[in-house]
Amino acid sequence: MDFNDSPEEAAYRAQVRAWLEANAPKKPVSGNDLEGGGDTMPASKAWQAKKAAAGYAQITWPKEWGGPGGTPIQQVIFNQEEAKHPIPPNPFQIGLGMCVPTVMTFADEETKKRFVGPALRGEEIWCQLFSEPSGGSDVAAARTRAVRDGDEWVINGQKVWTTGAQFSDFGIVVTRTNPDAPKHKGLTMFWVDMKDPGIEVRPIHQMSGGSGFNEVFFTNVRVKDSQRLGAVDDGWRVSLVTLMNERLAVGGPSGAGPSEFMEAARHIPGLDGGPALKDQALREKIADWYVATEGLKHTRNRTLTALSRGQTPGPESSIGKVVSALQMQDLANTAVEMLDQYGIINDPALAPLRGGFHGSLMGAAGLRIAGGTDEILKNIIAERVLGLPGDIRVDKDVPFKDMPTGR
Repeated sequence: MDFNDSPEEAAYRAQVRAWLEANAPKKPVSGNDLEGGGDTMPASKAWQAKKAAAGYAQITWPKEWGGPGGTPIQQVIFNQEEAKHPIPPNPFQIGLGMCVPTVMTFADEETKKRFVGPALRGEEIWCQLFSEPSGGSDVAAARTRAVRDGDEWVINGQKVWTTGAQFSDFGIVVTRTNPDAPKHKGLTMFWVDMKDPGIEVRPIHQMSGGSGFNEVFFTNVRVKDSQRLGAVDDGWRVSLVTLMNERLAVGGPSGAGPSEFMEAARHIPGLDGGPALKDQALREKIADWYVATEGLKHTRNRTLTALSRGQTPGPESSIGKVVSALQMQDLANTAVEMLDQYGIINDPALAPLRGGFHGSLMGAAGLRIAGGTDEILKNIIAERVLGLPGDIRVDKDVPFKDMPTGR
């Protein structure tokens, strides 16, 4: 691994730093963001437009689609430097990281010209309509039906856990078009206008107080065949493009880490009356978290080294999310327990880190599901990194209509 910037990378980092110093916000935007979709939306759109005008919105995108045609390591460098500034929430991540790349891969030229530019500039927001109540983490178990009617398709069904649907303009949806085929071979994907008649979005109130996720209901929603992405019944292949981008976009968690925990433990009384940081069992936990954090840092450095050399990172990136999401949950839970009876207080004006440990605790469980559950990512690591045999799939050749369902 090479931990240092090459001369070209160092020059690019200096260029990015200078631009951010001159253009990035100087203080955090205030308001009810609802994960980027509330009062902070104007600030988010303004920052996205400014980045797009300067060629920093999607650095790896080709010039014909509004990007500078840069390298993946340049995008990493920009992200690292941008994170040092109080930028507004980013409600465009799903669209630019997952949905629009799928449109760019499978849509016709007219559709690409219509959508890529506005999404890049932050004028339009996209959501990803994959998960369903009965499907769990199995995207191929989709039961939302699309039935052809001449040059149109009629969609009926329900999606759930759709991030940002309440403020999205468009979305990509995977549907069941051939129930006589095995589940992976009877899917078709479309793009949809989220304001179309028959689409109802119901925000899900989360225990954190936010409503980042939604239920989305489709009732006789009519879409044109020109809105289809890829071939009929080939939606699984199209979905894989989106899912691979999702693994990269979701990444590891943010939030309070071992250093923030140590700082809090210095000021919170322990069982013997001294600071909690002196408790031996707690110190062992902190040591474990620190070792894991260092391991993740070097795993990311391997990815950065591959990007810097123009190589494609492997499935090892799945390790990061499995380890960091679990650590985030364990650390936050330990912090709340360390606060004892005061752990129930998550008021930002009273709780350590403005309630940061509480936010991490309530968000970690969802993070262990979003972008691939622990079990799915462990399978990826086992099969593609360690070369172990794949899981047995007894439903591989069974027509979807013949698969058993719950009563």
